[in-house]
Amino acid sequence: MNHSVARTARLLGAGLRALLVLTVLTGVLYPLAVTGVAQALFTHQANGSETRADGRVVGSSLIGQQGYSLDYFQPRPANGLGRNSVNTQYRLILSGATNLAADNKVLLRQVEDAKAAVVRNNSVPGHPVEPSQVPADAVTSSGSGLDPDISPAYAELQVRRVAARNHLPVPRVEQLVKAHTTGRTLGFIGEPRVNVLELNIALKELVAKS
Repeated sequence: MNHSVARTARLLGAGLRALLVLTVLTGVLYPLAVTGVAQALFTHQANGSETRADGRVVGSSLIGQQGYSLDYFQPRPANGLGRNSVNTQYRLILSGATNLAADNKVLLRQVEDAKAAVVRNNSVPGHPVEPSQVPADAVTSSGSGLDPDISPAYAELQVRRVAARNHLPVPRVEQLVKAHTTGRTLGFIGEPRVNVLELNIALKELVAKS
């Protein structure tokens, strides 16, 4: 009996020591090491890819924002575009897709309504926008509903409206879009894209200087 108790005590002691060592290694030392490396080598990414303007953090380059006036470039629509939306305000806790099938009548109507709005908002005197010119990302939300980027085609579609509303030359706004267009990752992954938040910050600075 005494031998059994002693053996149990030894095993319990060994288990507690292993728990303590592993807790220190994996719960303290490893997280500190990873955090230290991240802060030393990838400071911007480790801190949430924060984007600053006017001396303060205005968002993250990884998270899309809604609510821009038509003076600015517009992002992709929020999920659902209406009452069936999963995420109408780009709230991080509600990220997700609409889960509506491609032939769902509600989704088709939402896309048509969104296309009509894009045509209406971006047509300027002498330069009407045709429905066939509207790219897919202008009328559909991303899988997460938080996509911070739009396609160069959608950005280009908005150039004349943005230029007119801000009293800027069209070529200057086109240059701004090109300067904020990112190519494919490593030259072959993904598609060219334009970060809406960063583009609008640059636009605001350009308007302030003009």
